[in-house]
Amino acid sequence: MLNYHLKKTIRTAAALWILLLAAGCSQKEAPEAESVAPVQVAPVVRAPVQRFVKVRGIVFPYDQASVTPKISAPINEFPVNRGDHVTKGQLIAVLESKDLAAAVVEAKGLYEQAQASYKSTTAATLPDEIAKSQADVTSAKQALDAAQKMFESRKELLKQGALSQRQVDEANVAYVQANSQYDVAVKHLAALEQVGKDAETRQAQAQVDSAKGHYDGAEAQLGYSKIYSPITGVITDRPLYPGEMANAGTPMLTIMDLSRIVARANVSADQLPFLKVGDPATVAALDGSEELHGKVTVVSSALDPNSTTAEVRVEVANPGERLRPGVAIEVSILAETVKDAVVIPLAAVLPSAEGENIALVVGSDSLAHERKIETGIRETDKVQVLKGLEPGEQVIVVGGLGLEDKAKVRIEKPDKKSDEKTDKHE
Repeated sequence: MLNYHLKKTIRTAAALWILLLAAGCSQKEAPEAESVAPVQVAPVVRAPVQRFVKVRGIVFPYDQASVTPKISAPINEFPVNRGDHVTKGQLIAVLESKDLAAAVVEAKGLYEQAQASYKSTTAATLPDEIAKSQADVTSAKQALDAAQKMFESRKELLKQGALSQRQVDEANVAYVQANSQYDVAVKHLAALEQVGKDAETRQAQAQVDSAKGHYDGAEAQLGYSKIYSPITGVITDRPLYPGEMANAGTPMLTIMDLSRIVARANVSADQLPFLKVGDPATVAALDGSEELHGKVTVVSSALDPNSTTAEVRVEVANPGERLRPGVAIEVSILAETVKDAVVIPLAAVLPSAEGENIALVVGSDSLAHERKIETGIRETDKVQVLKGLEPGEQVIVVGGLGLEDKAKVRIEKPDKKSDEKTDKHE
C-alpha cells in the first residue's frame, strides 16, 4: 500500500514537472514567434526647402573716419565729446591759428600790390626807347616824302631840258636811301613794341600769379585750423584734450557711422558657390537679443590660403545703434530656395554601416525596407531627398535605429500627451 502511494506521488510530481517545463518552453518561444517592432512613420512629401549658410561673424561700422589734422598746432577748442553724434561738415575741433591769420594778411597785401603793378604796367605809355624809335620813324617818313618830291620835280625839269640827267640820278639815289631808312625805322619800332610790351606784361602777370599762390596757400593753412566731420556718425574716440598739441598725421578723433553695420564672416570654400551678392541675410546677437535683416553686399572671390575660407559681408540697418562694432554675431544667409522638393523629416535619415545615408520604408507587408538615399538641402527638422524615395511612401521616424532590413514592424500613432509634455519641457 505504501509503495502504491509512493508511486502515485512520484507520477503526479513528474506530470507537474512536465507541465511546468512545457509552460516555460511555450513562454520562451511565444515572444520569438511574435517579434514585432513598434514604430512611428511619416509620409514622403513635396514641399519647399531653403538652404541657409550659417557662420559666426564680427560687426564693423558701415563707415569710419580717423580724423587727422594737416597742421601741427595746440588745440583751442573741442566742441564735441566722446559719444556725441555729429553730422557731415559739422565743426568738431579748432586749433591755434593766430600766426596763420597774420600770414594770410601779409600774403593778401602782396597779392594786391602785384595786381596794382600789373594794372600800371598794362596801362603805362611806351618806354623811352620805343618813343625814340617812333620819332625816328616819323623823321624817316618826312625825309622819304622830301626825297620823293625832289626826285619827281627833277624828272619834270629833265623833260623840259632845264636839268641834266646827272642831277636826276642824284635825286633818285637820295629817294632810294630815304625809303630804305624809313623801312628800317618802321621794323625797328615794331620789334621794340612787340618784344618790350610782351615781356613787361608777362613779368607783371607772373608776379600776380605768384602772389595769389602765396595768398591761397596761407588761406588754406588757416582753414586747416578748423576741423570738420567728414561723415555723419558718433564720436567713438577722442584721445586729446584742449590745450594739448595736435600733430599732423596723428588721429585726434574717430567717428563711426553706426546707423548701418556690416557683418564680416569667413565662409568655407564648399559653401561659397551657393552665395551671391543680394542674398537675404539675418544678423543675430549670440544671446538672441537682437535680430536684424539685410543682404549680402560682398562675396570675396579670393580664398585665405591658411583657412581656405573667403570673406562675405552682410549689410543691415542698425536701429538704435544696438549692435556695436567688434561684437560677435551669428550670420544666417538664405542662399537657395527649392519650391518643389522631395522632403522627409530629418529624424528619418539614418546612418548605414558603410557610412551612407539610409531610410527605412514601411510597405503594405508591414516590413521595414532599407533604402539608400541621397540628400540635399537640410533644414532644422527636414531634409531634401535627391534620390531613393518617392512622394507618398512612409518612412520610419521613431523606432528605426538598430532595426534590420525586412524586420516586422507595427505602426503606432504618436502619443499626443507625450508630445505635449516634450514641447512644454523644451
